[in-house]
Amino acid sequence: MTVLVTGGAGYIGSHTVLALLEQGEQVVVLDNLSNSVVESLRRVEQLTGRSVTFYHGDIRNAACLDEIFTQYHISTVIHFAGLKAVGESVSNPLEYYQNNVAGTLTLLQQMQQAKVYRLIFSSSATVYGTNATVPYTESAPVGATTNPYGTSKLMVEQVLQDLARAEPHFSIIALRYFNPVGAHESGLIGEDPNGIPNNLLPYISQVAVGKLARLGIFGDDYPTKDGTGVRDYIHVMDLAEGHLAAMRSLPRVNGFKAYNLGTGVGYSVFEMLRAFEKASGITIPYQVLPRRAGDLAACWADTTLAKQELGWKAVRGIDVMMRDTWNWQRQNPQGYQS
Repeated sequence: MTVLVTGGAGYIGSHTVLALLEQGEQVVVLDNLSNSVVESLRRVEQLTGRSVTFYHGDIRNAACLDEIFTQYHISTVIHFAGLKAVGESVSNPLEYYQNNVAGTLTLLQQMQQAKVYRLIFSSSATVYGTNATVPYTESAPVGATTNPYGTSKLMVEQVLQDLARAEPHFSIIALRYFNPVGAHESGLIGEDPNGIPNNLLPYISQVAVGKLARLGIFGDDYPTKDGTGVRDYIHVMDLAEGHLAAMRSLPRVNGFKAYNLGTGVGYSVFEMLRAFEKASGITIPYQVLPRRAGDLAACWADTTLAKQELGWKAVRGIDVMMRDTWNWQRQNPQGYQS
């Protein structure tokens, strides 16, 4: 039995592939390399001593998917493939709906045709939008999303729920991530965004290695402990292990289930900045900028359901997140091009 990982060369995908291989799974990766490089998988193979079957292709290509499902006995699909930059989604909404929604529809149709009924979907806490109260629970209202990226994740979740109701064979888990950070402890694989990072910690770490001049902090007048935005940051290896726990639980899932993957703890921008400075020994220059439209003051997860039903909880704290981020960036100042 083989696991198909779409988007498996990307940041979260590559760490999950590593965890799958270490657990003894056979893995096929499908990735169009639009925001990733195949070098990540070479390093995963180096770390695990096991090989990955790689297809350079797109989830919107039905023929490519058909070839994979014909060639391999796929038992489960872990679906990461999709575009993920909030700002870019506002500028290019059709591209996001085409990749994230239409691409998932093609994948589901090919799964249905191949009689592959187990799916783990890479969702996001953005589906809660502005309606939910902190901490977010899975029973909180979804919707009122503030950007096309979040809306695309919400739309896919709706498609998955409708499919699960219509097709009782399907077992589907949507994992709603909060803010993934960190890297594998070896420093061989980590986050390598194209261009200027959209997320806080890669931006901080690129300032630390001199790739960027200073950190921009968007607003210091929020109603939070120090005026900066508060988020739930989760180590990428905890996140990867969450996918393994979800995969073990899939046989017990009838229909569709959603779980939060976070730590249940919120850290402010300034707290993250100081923690990184402590781990790296480097002072990070910054400037405070106006708030960004659509940014929330604070959000973090209630992780009770994942603990109860998946037997999973995050175990790596902020110091480990910073240590591993700095270890990756220091060893790879230009990312995988270093």
